[in-house]
Amino acid sequence: MFRKRCSSILGNGITINKDHQRSISKNTYRAAGVDIDASNEFVRRISPIAATTRRPGSDVEIGGFGAFFDLKSAGYNDPILVAATDGVGTKLLIARDVSRHDTIGTDLVAMCVNDIVVQGAEPLFFLDYMATGKLDPAAGEEIVKGIAGACIEAGCALVGGETAEMPGVYATNDYDLAGFAVGAVERGQQLTSDRIQAGDVVLGLASSGLHSNGFSLVRRIVSSLSLSYMDDAPFDSSRNLGEALLDPTRLYVKSCLAGIRSDFIHALAHITGGGLAENLARVLPDTLCAELDASSWQVPAVFQWLVKEGNVPYSDALQTFNLGIGMAVVVSADREDEAVKCLEDYGDTVFRIGGIVRRSGDSPVVSISGYMGL
Repeated sequence: MFRKRCSSILGNGITINKDHQRSISKNTYRAAGVDIDASNEFVRRISPIAATTRRPGSDVEIGGFGAFFDLKSAGYNDPILVAATDGVGTKLLIARDVSRHDTIGTDLVAMCVNDIVVQGAEPLFFLDYMATGKLDPAAGEEIVKGIAGACIEAGCALVGGETAEMPGVYATNDYDLAGFAVGAVERGQQLTSDRIQAGDVVLGLASSGLHSNGFSLVRRIVSSLSLSYMDDAPFDSSRNLGEALLDPTRLYVKSCLAGIRSDFIHALAHITGGGLAENLARVLPDTLCAELDASSWQVPAVFQWLVKEGNVPYSDALQTFNLGIGMAVVVSADREDEAVKCLEDYGDTVFRIGGIVRRSGDSPVVSISGYMGL
């Protein structure tokens, strides 16, 4: 008798008419463009990857509503927390066009943790956000592998994140990424402009290429030259253009933390959008300025090609690209040699690019003279 009824009673007491149920049966979440099975598959793939980033203070477990971090277990007594967030920008479009997604995860982490270490802090944990039109678990796994590898290199744990499938907002093959990092520094040990003095030396740590800034201009230049990302890179015949442009952002955390703990670093500036002058100016006190010599470091071939073939004005190049310097390091002059050795021991290529002097009148906060070779 129960089977002949035209309606059924759900566990919560709601009655659904069977005929009406049949008429709306195609209006599923999957039909709307969101695939829960793909999401579950993605979590299954990335959980063991995230687990490799465990560190003191964090026992990584993906899937909870939030993540705990134990600052005491991480060795802190009276910490100040430092937070940073960033993305990868339109570099994502090149990754999509060449179907290479592993390096983008490295970029995402680096853009955040390099900002954390500039404050004198140690990156502790990282979260990511990925939004897409249609989730591709395999591509997502490649992204997370890059994120996890960068987290391990920076010494921070990948404690969670969010993946949002949003058809209608993003096209099927499009995705966007955002990263969030939190670090800590013991109270009184954070880097501030108060430590910088006239006579200090400015060292430049070489970049690994474009990092994650200026790609709207890069893509415009590539398009204006009618090039494909699958063509040989004009500045590197061993790779195609897409691969060369996707070189991941360099991580400066370990070398800079070593310098901070050795107490020879007075200030750090992560060179991102705005270039060397604008970012170094952010850490200088009002009474001091930096004088830099553009001939003191080697500008990578990718920048020389972009400026020449793209007809980019020198002033625009200075404000858009890092031009070969990914991190500026202000150190005391009497410890310059020690600083260079320490940074080089961690794999950085180091240039002496200028010094700190007293500011007078309307002199620029950061002046760059000399021939850069562009």
